[in-house]
Amino acid sequence: MNVYSDQRAAYRDRPGGPQDLFFAQSDTVPRPTFVRGEGVWLYDEAGRGYMDMSSGPVTANIGHGDTTVAAAMAEQAGRLAFVSARQGRHQANMDLSERIAKLAGPGFERVLFASGGSEAVEFAIKLLRQRALSSEQPERRHVITCMPSYHGSTIGALGLSGDPANEAFLTGFGHEHPKVPAPLSYRLPDNHTVETHAQACAQALDDKIHELGPKSVLAFLIEPVGGLASGAVAPPEAYLRTVREICDRHDVALVFDEVLCGAGRTGRFLASHHYDGIQPDLTVLAKGLSAGYAPLGAVLAPAEMVDWLSERLGFGYTHTYSAHPVSAAAALAVLDRFEREDLAGRAERVGAYLRGKLEGLAGRSSIIGDVRGKGLLIGIELVADKATKATISSNPGPTDAVRRRGLEHGLLVYARRTAGGRFGDWIMATPPLIITEAECDDLVIRLEKTLAAAEADFRAGGTLG
Repeated sequence: MNVYSDQRAAYRDRPGGPQDLFFAQSDTVPRPTFVRGEGVWLYDEAGRGYMDMSSGPVTANIGHGDTTVAAAMAEQAGRLAFVSARQGRHQANMDLSERIAKLAGPGFERVLFASGGSEAVEFAIKLLRQRALSSEQPERRHVITCMPSYHGSTIGALGLSGDPANEAFLTGFGHEHPKVPAPLSYRLPDNHTVETHAQACAQALDDKIHELGPKSVLAFLIEPVGGLASGAVAPPEAYLRTVREICDRHDVALVFDEVLCGAGRTGRFLASHHYDGIQPDLTVLAKGLSAGYAPLGAVLAPAEMVDWLSERLGFGYTHTYSAHPVSAAAALAVLDRFEREDLAGRAERVGAYLRGKLEGLAGRSSIIGDVRGKGLLIGIELVADKATKATISSNPGPTDAVRRRGLEHGLLVYARRTAGGRFGDWIMATPPLIITEAECDDLVIRLEKTLAAAEADFRAGGTLG
């Protein structure tokens, strides 16, 4: 019986229990009980510290234990804890909308709030569907996404995500949207470079639009810098530019899912800010926007679109907690620190430093095949053989071994096997944007020990050859 099984057994005859009781019992990674956080560290009930290498699921952008954010939330809750947007306005909503619109720049003057990333993705698609109906184009219904990709875990968002593991769940139950190949950069088809493969992926989008019928396609939804589903793949700028041109040509909306890569993580407030002239029609934010202090997601839209729509059908498909005052207050305090400390610039500078250290580690480790990403959004690909790029065929997947060994070395690792390992296995190096270079050095030391221990496990299990 593994440690996690022992943890579960304690609740066999007790009501309640932690959320992980809903997870598969085959999970072999124990879960500490955390009682406090400070900066890039979380501490368990025994007082042991764990470096948060991943900001949770790439969320805790300003780290843990920021008392200023907590105070802003408490002040807001004490003054006005809740009001429905259908009944009235509140200042926190208006202040946050204005702040985000200014950071996002022209073309994103309106901000629609949700409770998180999955909701916000669905809000964006529903907004476009409502626009299509207002334009008397009811045939526009297809949303094209990439394989692999991840856009959330509601039933609708699962159908948008590109993961073959979802197929059985969705068959006859949910709607699976059409997919095109994602511009992956490590395992390339024969006779392709990163650039030519990316252009082939863009051509696949054009082909798919023609196959479906251009007037039936509502949107193309993509992460401009990939998250866990692709291991932080940053496609060539030429790919994104071609995608923008294809969408313009067919009058298809382009939506950037920046739930994970937005809010400064790549070195700009929006990942799209890295590219002149490549602006999506809508952008979706969440995670780092409130840095985990309160549930929040957002859709950024042009005033022209929103105001035009409001004169016709409008958009009423919001939820109870849309623009929640306490979440808005949390995000305002997070953005105060974000701007005051130039955390986007820090992500770019410290991200380059950390990536250099990780590339050095890759040179010393026989199981790191690739290090990639942008800013402090970095993916580390695991391989059984660097020459062949063969994956590690362990069961459970290799990332579980890394997560388990990471705990032994005081390192919290974010990883899960996506698409059954079809596209590879990776872990994420996405620490809080406040991390220092000295803490990056500590992170890499802990990670090197973690990977060495995991490699020994793989060799003992005969999965490295």
